[in-house]
Amino acid sequence: MLHGIREGVVALDDDVRVARVNAAYVDKVPGFHAVRPAHSGAEALERVETLPRVDLVLMDHYLPDETGLDVVREMRRRGHQADVIMVTAARDVATVQAAMRHGALQYLVKPFAFAGLRGKLEAYARLRRTLDGGGEAEQAEVDRIFGALSEATEPQLPKGHSPTTADLVRRALTAAEEPLSAQEIAERTGVSRQTAQRYLKLLERTGRATLTLRYGDAGRPEHRYVWATRA
Repeated sequence: MLHGIREGVVALDDDVRVARVNAAYVDKVPGFHAVRPAHSGAEALERVETLPRVDLVLMDHYLPDETGLDVVREMRRRGHQADVIMVTAARDVATVQAAMRHGALQYLVKPFAFAGLRGKLEAYARLRRTLDGGGEAEQAEVDRIFGALSEATEPQLPKGHSPTTADLVRRALTAAEEPLSAQEIAERTGVSRQTAQRYLKLLERTGRATLTLRYGDAGRPEHRYVWATRA
């Protein structure tokens, strides 16, 4: 909870089902409350202008009437200061850069697991708590403000797990074109198969990786993993 105030969030997506799912995700994060979802740029602007409290918009880019970046530009032109997190399948560098230039605080690529959105919202909450303090900022405080959106967005590792090894496994999964087994991860990272399996299970438990099964001619199915935002 942010100083006792719930953040009002508009989930904007042209797919009604996806908008509903995203809104449900928002309501699961303490301190956030999803208001009425929107399915077009015009509806998003109407929500921002008429609802009593809209602090944050989860902004899709591909909309039926205009792009998400067009909506952000129009929001700012009309003087609306609601924050924006891009939640979209658009992953080309030009769109990502344009989103940054227009003030998007975070960028989440579809599809994603609940943990991915939760991490973005929790980082945003940390930023809001920092900014709500007001006053003047020394360099250390400025650094803390700019770092609030990136720090600790990954789940904290349990005791006995190495951040370096976790990053190796994550990079191997995100670079893969198809689901990988623990043995394949081990070969690509240089860790043992047992270590790879341990970190893959951790990533699955925290929603970062998705488990798939591949059935062969005989015996037990092979466990294979894919990064959750590519599942």
